[in-house]
Amino acid sequence: MQSLIVRGDPGIRKGAIIEYDGEEQICFAIQRQGDYHGPDEVQLWCTIGTEDEREAFEKRQFVPHWLDVDSIDADALDVVEAKSELAV
Repeated sequence: MQSLIVRGDPGIRKGAIIEYDGEEQICFAIQRQGDYHGPDEVQLWCTIGTEDEREAFEKRQFVPHWLDVDSIDADALDVVEAKSELAV
C-alpha cells in the first residue's frame, strides 16, 4: 500500500483500477486537493494498493503517515477502469 499524488485529474474515482509501477493497483481512497486555493491544477491524493491489501485498508491496519509517497502527472497515469464496481 502507498500514497500516490496525481497532478491533474485523469477522471478516476474511489475504486478505480490503475496500472502503476508495472502492476494493477486499486484506488482505495481519493482526496481531491487544490480546487480553490491550491496549485494551478487539482491534485488527487490517492491511497493505492493491490487486492491483497484491501482488507488491511478496510480494517485500518496501517499508518497513513508511514506510507511511501510518489507523484505522477495525470497524463502519464494508465487508467484501466475509471471506477470499479467493487468500490465500497
